Amino acid sequence: MLRDIPTILSPDLLKIMQEMGHGDVLVLADANFPAATCAKRLVRQDGIEATALLDAILRFFPLDIYVQKPAALMNPAPQDPTPEIWGQYEKIIKKWDKEEAFSDFELIDRMDFYEYAKNAYAIIQTGTTAKYANICITKGVL
Repeated sequence: MLRDIPTILSPDLLKIMQEMGHGDVLVLADANFPAATCAKRLVRQDGIEATALLDAILRFFPLDIYVQKPAALMNPAPQDPTPEIWGQYEKIIKKWDKEEAFSDFELIDRMDFYEYAKNAYAIIQTGTTAKYANICITKGVL
């Protein structure tokens, strides 16, 4: 055990976060996302909510100040409402964004989001069942 590391951060996830470099993307995927199909590296965090995991990750993970929008979401279909979970994500990001890199989310259409995720460093599959709860964060520098 290590001191002050949130227990929901698995050893595999901590290793991935440490290996990632500036500009690498981490996807926190909801339970419905085709993570195994898209992932170069996949960590399953079944039973863990994406909001709790994002909060734990951003404690250690700097956002990239050199990209316009270091956090991206899957754009809902026109008939779907704006997901409530997005407001929670925004609060969590603002809580930990010491670099002040975040101003707004990038919205990526569904099929383009899948392609974007295929190029991510890793995908973390969460237990979140909310629709459109997928979020990508781009790692910055300390």
